[in-house]
Amino acid sequence: QVQLVESGGGWVQAGGSLRLSCAASGRTFSSYTMGWFRQAPGKEREFVAAIRWSASNTYDADSAKGRFTISRDNAKNTVTLQMNSLRPEDTAVYYCAADPYYSGTDSRYYDYWGQGTQVTVSS
Repeated sequence: QVQLVESGGGWVQAGGSLRLSCAASGRTFSSYTMGWFRQAPGKEREFVAAIRWSASNTYDADSAKGRFTISRDNAKNTVTLQMNSLRPEDTAVYYCAADPYYSGTDSRYYDYWGQGTQVTVSS
């Protein structure tokens, strides 16, 4: 079992930066793929970025490429999403997700989820 708690969301003006963190509990955190997803009002949940257990592979949605960076610290059981050059269209609830076997972009296959943290970007 893995429990996930996100933090770091908030309000920022366009062009600004935010750093989201996800704290995980569970002894096997280091073996899980960790992902970030987001959901804007009236829209489906969409993939943002993911990182495999060894941090040797990261995956980013096209919307995040060049602006967002995912990283993890297995010793601290945390995964971080550094978001730069934020745009109003990045406004959403951001969710941390984990799975021991799946390392893709489909939210349906992630078994563990945090409660989400709101990110609001004003123009």
